[in-house]
Amino acid sequence: MDAQGRGRADNIDPADQWVLNPNTGEYELRLSPSAAQPPVPGPRRPSPGDGGGAAGGRARQKSGETRQPAGENQQTPRARGADVPPPRSARRRGAEPEAPQGRRASRRPVKKKSRTKKVLLWTGGSMAFVLVAVTAAGYLYIKHLNDNITSVSDDGAGTGGFRKDEAINILLIGTDKRTGKGNEGYGDAGSVGHADTTILLHVSKDRSNATALSIPRDMIVDVPDCPTQQEDGSEKVIAGTQGVRFNTSLGQDGRTPSCTMRTVTELTGIKPDDFMVADFNAVKTLTEAVDGVDVCLAKDIDDPDSHLKLSKGTHKISGEQALAFVRTRHSVGFGGDLSRIGLQQQFLGALMRKLKGNATLTSPTKMLKLAEAGTKALTVDDKLDSIGKLKDLGLELGKLNPKNLAFTTVPVKDNPADGVVHKTVIVDPALAPQVFEAIQNDVSFTDVKKQQKAKKDAQAARLKGTKAPASEVRVRILNGGAETGSAQAVLSWLQNNQGVSKSENDGNAPAELTRTTLEYAPDQAAQARRLAAIMGLSGAAMKPGKSVTNAQGLPAMTLTLGKDFKGAGVSLTPPTKAPSVEKSTADKVKCAS
Repeated sequence: MDAQGRGRADNIDPADQWVLNPNTGEYELRLSPSAAQPPVPGPRRPSPGDGGGAAGGRARQKSGETRQPAGENQQTPRARGADVPPPRSARRRGAEPEAPQGRRASRRPVKKKSRTKKVLLWTGGSMAFVLVAVTAAGYLYIKHLNDNITSVSDDGAGTGGFRKDEAINILLIGTDKRTGKGNEGYGDAGSVGHADTTILLHVSKDRSNATALSIPRDMIVDVPDCPTQQEDGSEKVIAGTQGVRFNTSLGQDGRTPSCTMRTVTELTGIKPDDFMVADFNAVKTLTEAVDGVDVCLAKDIDDPDSHLKLSKGTHKISGEQALAFVRTRHSVGFGGDLSRIGLQQQFLGALMRKLKGNATLTSPTKMLKLAEAGTKALTVDDKLDSIGKLKDLGLELGKLNPKNLAFTTVPVKDNPADGVVHKTVIVDPALAPQVFEAIQNDVSFTDVKKQQKAKKDAQAARLKGTKAPASEVRVRILNGGAETGSAQAVLSWLQNNQGVSKSENDGNAPAELTRTTLEYAPDQAAQARRLAAIMGLSGAAMKPGKSVTNAQGLPAMTLTLGKDFKGAGVSLTPPTKAPSVEKSTADKVKCAS
């Protein structure tokens, strides 16, 4: 119905004359107030000859509310829309009485709504309906994904799960258990599985870099006692063994992934937050979900043991071919496990590049395939037992730039007790501790962005400046994860050997800390520098903040001894640079030879 048929023709948008009546829930024709006009006749059923047509019959209007603006030509009631019946609720009650002749109808001016707002109203309502439907379907799919996930207890071997505001340590375990369709022909068909491929993934606190540390399966280690939850809910302690291959930390004697976690902690001093276990099918399904990954060979390979047959150059692999690639060892390098680790690191780098690529992340189909494959293929600890938790972890890992993900391997030496070169290896006692310490202290193995340098410069600046005399240093000492008695030992050493007489033992900290910290107020900076020099603290350990009140009611600093505390008088300055070890990064392809 056009504007003239509604009673206005002076360039007024017809949509502006329809207003939602909050009392009836119906749209009504409302014109602007104006000079007096004849009342609108009571409601009647419109005839086919009415100018308003079907549209006029659908309109709803209260009697006496329409008034013709002054100066406009008189129109018939039909032209003014008088044929429009009232709302359904009014029809049920009977027509309202008309306003007396010549008397102005009482009404409140109705605020106009623009057409845009009404369109948004309708669109919003439609979207709400769609969202309800999608949410219902989404809930069912999320439930389906949750049902896909297999989780087992970490038996207290982990930290309790990763945290968004802390560095992350995830233990990735590849088992050679021959489960799943098509895997019976690989190796020992009846094997209970080993920790065949193990990588400790460390993601820095600021997510600017990460280190993937491969742990050789044939490295000789001590596997500690492992408390393990049984299927009936009871706990069994699986006895540890000394001087055995690392891969026996899983599967053998009923060991679960939590035993591998404990072995890694014993070896490196790093306690993993969570673990993920992948079998042969995981490699096949994940690569198929992303439509393959690109790898490179520096020579032709035809390995009858792994069933890999590829020519020299770059290839896209997935499924069975991808599994053969990560299992190949006899045809590369020296033909041992250390050579295979290089292939596995290349494969993981390629997979990360594919996951970070827009073709995967922006494709709903590929993301659904990946979610389906990932939840079915991986076994996780009970702190990652839902798609929501896995999503949160994925978002944290997704912040990484592939060029700042470094792959390296635990430094090892040939085992002199073997008599056979490359059969088993032992930890390099000189270099391996440096690698472990660098990871513990969140040191990057790659060249990261400039803000990292600025951060280190700021930390170093805290150590520069005047230092107060030791006799003026006022500090309270807390034990935040060090061995029992450490706070008292430091107190005695500071007072008796270093002249820090204004110090006191304040017991245990509210929570455990990974690293020792010294918190001080701005006016205590000189005292903080003196204590840092005495304790061997780095700038990273110094936390500008506020002072506390000691037992005498005087302002004091707070020294909290963390898990890194090694004893009174032992320097706590961590490494600022990673040791020189062989490494590669996820953004570069290194052709296997």
